[in-house]
Amino acid sequence: MKRRLAATFIVVEEMLATSITLPIEMMNAAASAARARTHQKARLNIASAGVTRDPVSTRSGFSLTPDLCLDDIRSTEMVILPSLWRNPRPIVRRNRKLVEWLRQQNERGTILIAVGTGACFLAEAGILNGKAATTHWHYFDQFAHDYPEVQLKRQYFITQSGNIYCAGSVNAVADLTVHFIHRTYGKEVASHVQRNFSHEIRRQYESTSYYDDKHRYHPDEDIVQAQIWLQDNCQKEILLKSVAEKFDMSVRTFNRRFKNATGKTPLQYLQEIRIDMAKDLLQTSNLSVSEIAYKVGYQDMGHFSSLFKKLLSTTPSDYRTTVRAKLFTADTH
Repeated sequence: MKRRLAATFIVVEEMLATSITLPIEMMNAAASAARARTHQKARLNIASAGVTRDPVSTRSGFSLTPDLCLDDIRSTEMVILPSLWRNPRPIVRRNRKLVEWLRQQNERGTILIAVGTGACFLAEAGILNGKAATTHWHYFDQFAHDYPEVQLKRQYFITQSGNIYCAGSVNAVADLTVHFIHRTYGKEVASHVQRNFSHEIRRQYESTSYYDDKHRYHPDEDIVQAQIWLQDNCQKEILLKSVAEKFDMSVRTFNRRFKNATGKTPLQYLQEIRIDMAKDLLQTSNLSVSEIAYKVGYQDMGHFSSLFKKLLSTTPSDYRTTVRAKLFTADTH
């Protein structure tokens, strides 16, 4: 029976085990802390997965056996890719099924997180083209040579571009894990986990990270949580009145605070998230324009096409033709 997962940790040969075992232990600690505070028995829905269920050898000298193979997974909210030891290219070449599976996950809007040279899997899948990314510092030059379409950010430990995150090291993925724990369980649990897993005071996630220019960070915590909610639910039908009520605000107050914090109205922000998702699907999938409109939250294809043209000055079909021509040209050089 196929399983739905909150987080899937990928297991491949020659991986650095700590690049996934550390986030797993931190997430388990967060779930335990949250249960202690709420007295609820919520189960942490995570699992490791490989191309097969066969044990894989790690650089630590011991083997890891995946809980599942990729075919066992019905859906997952998040995928975490491990860092690889030394030259990642042979491992990436031997795992073409994983690369294709990642393309499919990206089409579904799954959050994808790569640690260190694990970013090569995402780059090989083509889903980092035109996006910001980082990797382990030792492989900057090789990565830039192998994947010239990727916007490599050498000066940042963490990058985010839409649903895709890259962490340059195991320490960086620990910071990123705290960020997601904050999103899921709140500031108190995140602080508890951070204190237990790090003796030093780490810098804020935002201070060492690069974000694409669709994001503007600000101190209004309620609006931050509203932005996260809109990102996570953008494919559903959304009534902004209901969103405002969810965060205990009137529509007028919600609009004012959102605009003050982000420079955009909630509707503009939601439209940009959806159009960005549509752009990715037009580039990386063979879904029809009407199927893409439905997947990003629009029941009316005419409205979707009009909005797309208003924001990008081109139709969805013409955009797909243009970006695919560029990709083809790049591949032939």
